[in-house]
Amino acid sequence: MKQIMTMGLLLIGFSLTAHADIWKWVDGEGKVRYVETTTPIFTWMDESGAVHYADTPDHEDAVAVQLVWHAPGSLADYGDSLEDSDSGGYAYPGETYEDRLEREKAEAYYCKRATEIYDSYVNAPELYRTNAAGEREYLSKGDKAKTIADTRAKKDALCQ
Repeated sequence: MKQIMTMGLLLIGFSLTAHADIWKWVDGEGKVRYVETTTPIFTWMDESGAVHYADTPDHEDAVAVQLVWHAPGSLADYGDSLEDSDSGGYAYPGETYEDRLEREKAEAYYCKRATEIYDSYVNAPELYRTNAAGEREYLSKGDKAKTIADTRAKKDALCQ
């Protein structure tokens, strides 16, 4: 009886360690790739423009790719459905690699600009609004705090 329980625990232990996860990464050409391991993947471009991938940084220009958890299980569990279900890495559905780069550039700009505005509000001795007559109306401490909090929320939303 003791041997049966021991065997059962061993089987459960092996089944838990056999569980795999699927990780995805985007190669230099914008193609989504899938792996079942978190072993680092390194990429670099040689002098002729060819892109290379390896599990060791064998080249001086090699950089590690970012692995993003995708799904539980193994690649065999999903078959070709992984290729059909993905939107191209970090892209939105239907977004091309070039569109994604342009969107990310715009997002970085808006985040930077929102951060600059927020910092200027925080560091300003007083805040004001311009009324319909073009005159400055200085904010009360409460209105200033609310404006800064609203600006911080907008900055946080833009800088996710």
